Amino acid sequence: MKSLSLNRRIALLSAAAALGGCSAVASLNDAARPLDTYLLSPAAGSTSGARTSRTVLVTRPDAPAAIASDRIMVKTGVASISYLPDARWSDELPAVLQSLLIRSVSATKRVGYVGKTEGGPVPDVVVLVRLDRFEVSAKADETFEAVVDMAITMMDDQTQRVIATRSFSRTAAVADDSAETVTAVFQSVMNTLLPEASNWIISNARR
Repeated sequence: MKSLSLNRRIALLSAAAALGGCSAVASLNDAARPLDTYLLSPAAGSTSGARTSRTVLVTRPDAPAAIASDRIMVKTGVASISYLPDARWSDELPAVLQSLLIRSVSATKRVGYVGKTEGGPVPDVVVLVRLDRFEVSAKADETFEAVVDMAITMMDDQTQRVIATRSFSRTAAVADDSAETVTAVFQSVMNTLLPEASNWIISNARR
């Protein structure tokens, strides 16, 4: 069966949510229904270039409540959001992004140690991450795009000095509303952003 357009699917979900009476039972049924789970993979920065023996720890990213979950957010208007009805990420999005950054930096083999701030060793450098957008967003022409927007700040742990701050953002068109297509587009976006962020983190970790 041909899939419904994203606009129509979101409209149907919104209409269903507006119904009273049996909506509570429907919500319980939806909550019990397992969703397909999708993974995002790391993408390493350059394996060549200067190395550092410093210890780098990455914080769990701060993120708005709407995207700080395991659901794939769809922004249909300035103040309206929904979620892809049949898919979820493998973990809450801040945890996913933290892991992706750590694994992408680690895969370069250019840092002495990189890991999480939670339970990690005493760091030389702390990487603070703010995730502002990670969503499928409606455009004025009624097409959709995947949007990722994050800011990274690097701080010297001993002196508490801010070493550097930079924003990383990218968008990519989403051809259809299937979970496979949407998650593949997000992966393509991260395949560009993660190496870029990894190289920047390593470069500033040496300062």
